[in-house]
Amino acid sequence: MSSALTSFEPATGALLWEGVAGNVDEEVARAATAWPQWAAQPIAYRIETLRRFVNVVRTHEGKLADLIARETGKPLWDAQTEVAAVMGKVDISISAYAERTGQKRLDAAMGARQSVRHKPHGVMAVLGPYNFPAHLPNGHIVPALLAGNAVVFKPSEKTPAVGEYLVKLYHEAGIPQDVVRLVLGNAAEGKALAAHPDVGGILFTGSAQSGIAINRQFASDPGKILALEMGGNNPIITWDTPDINAAATLVVQSAFLSSGQRCTAASRLIVRDSIAGAVIAEVKKIADRLIVDHPHADPAPYMGPVIDNDAADGLTESFLYLMSNGGRPIKHMVRPIQGLPFLTPAIIDVTAMAERPDIELFGPLLQVVRVPDFDAAIAEANNTRYGLSAALIGGSPEQYEQFWTQVRAGIVNWNRPTNGASSAAPFGGVGISGNHRPSAYYAADYCAYPVVSSEIEQPRASIGVGLKPIDTSAMGD
Repeated sequence: MSSALTSFEPATGALLWEGVAGNVDEEVARAATAWPQWAAQPIAYRIETLRRFVNVVRTHEGKLADLIARETGKPLWDAQTEVAAVMGKVDISISAYAERTGQKRLDAAMGARQSVRHKPHGVMAVLGPYNFPAHLPNGHIVPALLAGNAVVFKPSEKTPAVGEYLVKLYHEAGIPQDVVRLVLGNAAEGKALAAHPDVGGILFTGSAQSGIAINRQFASDPGKILALEMGGNNPIITWDTPDINAAATLVVQSAFLSSGQRCTAASRLIVRDSIAGAVIAEVKKIADRLIVDHPHADPAPYMGPVIDNDAADGLTESFLYLMSNGGRPIKHMVRPIQGLPFLTPAIIDVTAMAERPDIELFGPLLQVVRVPDFDAAIAEANNTRYGLSAALIGGSPEQYEQFWTQVRAGIVNWNRPTNGASSAAPFGGVGISGNHRPSAYYAADYCAYPVVSSEIEQPRASIGVGLKPIDTSAMGD
């Protein structure tokens, strides 16, 4: 296992946090001991405790937002929206718990009743990402706690400070220390946590490569529930529309919000030939105006850096690969500050490429594909193994209906960005974007399992057919 850990601010390179790797066996053991008592508490108690968590977060709202901004590099305003989502998750999860996993009782034969209730899985492992280091793991942790589970949370090794602080806020709210445990570490700790025999479920947000490895690892272990959210290669189709500026603005929001580091970010702009010139020119015009700066800059930036220099290097190499294999640059990707992972938004026309790589380019890199007709646009949108988010900008109601019916994605929008999904709706994808365990409002589904009971206070039974007659000859007078 690894030991010393560090976290650096992407925007400055300054050391932000130091710590040591956790002990997976110890943390899981503490959670396994604690969860039955937590599950035995009335649901009203767990609800009230989590509502106190909202109040605690509100008290520390500024500090949490500042920490998120510093550790991820995202603009402060973007970090503040993440903190708001953390607080909003509790009431949404309470509603979802009641709707998705509420109790039901039905009358049955012979005066019995049929009961449907839900039980927690026990200890849930939550493996968090770096792009939303508080909101996304919180979206697993809150519904898991409501259902009566204990949680062992491993934050991304790139954002350990936010993960550590989030757990501190749970404890400050009165959630028992052993009901929410923290495991800091790298890939080794994540693998050990997922593989631990006392973990009943794995709630994962991250790359397709890691998610597929988890799915493969537990293919022969149906006892562990897996909820895998694995990103996307998301298309945004732009079709006939009278407002080119609005369409371009939606494209820019989809592609470059949070420096393109959202799993729902648009990676591919699919545009009709006849309007491509106007749309691309307007997208570039807006992208040229985007401010790229450190999180606390004034005026506020639209984009901060990507998470680290390795990510920045990989994105610039991807841009060069596309350009070297038939892509036509529209807006070059630039590293404006040497030694730091700032990137300017990039746009490249890949229509002429014989083979376009089907990968998640997790950053501000938008590929453009021109198509002649709407059927070709949908075919191009579906030209991916992923299937998280897709959007149609413009088009008629009939074309949107065709798009909604034929496109393969778990989030399908019309005249809205590909990103910015609501926590009050299910969130998940198909293909290698997920395993049909959507999170957000539907997280309640994987945090508890249904138990059906047929119940009556006194035993009653009879067998009406198939019995031999009672032998009365052996009976006395």
